[in-house]
Amino acid sequence: MRKYTVEFLGTFFLAFTICTSVIGGAALAPLAIGGVLIALVFAGGHISGAHYNPAVTVAVAVRGRISPRDIAPYIASQIAGATLAGAAARVVIGHGAAQAFSVSGRQLGAAAVAELLLTFALAYVVLNVATSKDHPNNSFYGLAIGLTVLAGAVSVGAISGGVFNPAVGAGVVVAGILSPLMLGVYVVVECIGAAAAALIFRWLNPDDLAPEPEAAAEAVVPAARAPLADEVLSPQRSRAS
Repeated sequence: MRKYTVEFLGTFFLAFTICTSVIGGAALAPLAIGGVLIALVFAGGHISGAHYNPAVTVAVAVRGRISPRDIAPYIASQIAGATLAGAAARVVIGHGAAQAFSVSGRQLGAAAVAELLLTFALAYVVLNVATSKDHPNNSFYGLAIGLTVLAGAVSVGAISGGVFNPAVGAGVVVAGILSPLMLGVYVVVECIGAAAAALIFRWLNPDDLAPEPEAAAEAVVPAARAPLADEVLSPQRSRAS
């Protein structure tokens, strides 16, 4: 339950920052979003792994570093947190966006490709900086993850809205920022991008695929727990919960 609570809270504050900064027209919205994600990853990584994103959970599942019994509760917690954040943002700001983001035709294709590529990039970064045995004691994983989202928001935010996260997608729909018709497309392409990143990671790291006896999502941030390399060499060591 601790892990699910952290995922709920982290996704709530990530989505709340996104919704309020976008609805309020903050000029530095991408910086606020990337910054809060950095903080939240460091804050919750030692408990849940700080996914805050169903697509990241999908990537970690394909990677083999989450217990199957945790997948659905993680995703449910993330969606619940983001949905509540979208509603809270409308209460705080007082109104939704002037017009929900929606495109069609070629623009829809461009938006889908942008979401696919940047979600791939986000999942690829998460897996490499936070699950690789080659980085057992790093202190940069939060920065790398948050800066990837910041770069994505700046580079393709005007094209796709810069969602990169199915739970955040649900939150911004509730907040009136994204059209519900766009959400289905985004969920599909984001999960495909995340799964593809995990497959690429497995192909590039064939010596880093040994399953852990109790694979859990908190292993996504090994720096906050016992070093991952030590666990691979000594699987009998006790694991943090």
